[in-house]
Amino acid sequence: QVQLVESGGGLVQPGGSLRLSCAASGSIFRFDALGWYRQAPGQERELVDSITRGSKTNYADAVRGRFTISSDNAKNTVLLQMNSLQPEDTAVYYCAADVGSIWNYWGQGTQVTVSS
Repeated sequence: QVQLVESGGGLVQPGGSLRLSCAASGSIFRFDALGWYRQAPGQERELVDSITRGSKTNYADAVRGRFTISSDNAKNTVLLQMNSLQPEDTAVYYCAADVGSIWNYWGQGTQVTVSS
């Protein structure tokens, strides 16, 4: 089992920044990658970005150049730095773990609201 706990969401004005953090615990040796998904009201959950154990990153086109994912392996933490936030970035953001090419472990989610 892998447990994931997110923190750092909130309300921010357009153009602002937020940083999300995800702490992983449990059988963390099992996961191949960690990532962030988001789900806006009435929308499907979508992959925002991910980072492998080898620090290879992948970004959705909508966030490339604005968001940065990083990991602190010593603390078993993955961070998401979000800059130049826009109203369309409003969503619940979920930390997820990839085990055997399946995103099958999820955090509880943290709300990010971008509004003036």
